[in-house]
Amino acid sequence: MTSDARYLEIILNSVRVCAAYKPKFGQGRGSGLTLSQFQDLYQGDPFYNWFGLDNPMMYAAHKAAGGMTSVYRQIGIGCEKVFRQVLQDTLRLSPTDVVWSYETPTPGGKTRKLTLDGRVPLPSIKDSAAKKRMHDWMKQSADSLGVEPKVFDSLTGVVFEVRQGYKSKDSKRQNADIANASTAYIKSYMPCAAILSNQIDGDILLRYRAEKWSVITGVVGRNDPLTSTYDFMKDVVGYDLAAFFERNTDTLRAEVDTVLRALLTPDD
Repeated sequence: MTSDARYLEIILNSVRVCAAYKPKFGQGRGSGLTLSQFQDLYQGDPFYNWFGLDNPMMYAAHKAAGGMTSVYRQIGIGCEKVFRQVLQDTLRLSPTDVVWSYETPTPGGKTRKLTLDGRVPLPSIKDSAAKKRMHDWMKQSADSLGVEPKVFDSLTGVVFEVRQGYKSKDSKRQNADIANASTAYIKSYMPCAAILSNQIDGDILLRYRAEKWSVITGVVGRNDPLTSTYDFMKDVVGYDLAAFFERNTDTLRAEVDTVLRALLTPDD
């Protein structure tokens, strides 16, 4: 398969999962309820039955609401996998090179494994020009963030958190990301949040950069790899990710349309 076909299939496989989404209505961790199961549940509840909440359109609303969240999540998961595969293919890294995780203690005395979405260890880049591009980008990013020169000199690569967008004000997630950044620096890596859309809250952007995260977002045509995910991918990594999405937009749109139609109907 060509790289286009491989990358496209990774994304499509993730998105297709959403079409089978069924809401759980608080009924455990199973695969979700069908329309008939939902109606049995709500008709058996006198209060909900009095209000007619067993209506198929209520089921459709629940399915659409949860399904939309699933669409965003699965697009993010698919693109995260593609991002990692592009790093591997373009920079000729191994599957082990492009993943990074660390263990942190939990209150119960055990450890928890935390994983970021990608890694580029400079020593593993065999092509000298590509290694220089990555090093120079890291240096410029570090300077723009105010990273101390001695800290930068200790860095051996970059670790990435890849998101389709970041509109949530979830403080728990922000604190976890900030903890990841601290650990990354301790482990001699520069942390970079790669946002694929330009949907990121301005306050979050400022906070992350203040915490020494390099943050690149989904702006196109800026010609600035320090702020644009697509310029970074093209000019530093060496793969035009924006062009890939442009080439395949008809297929991506058609797949999402199919998923949305499935989610917006109450049919089982």
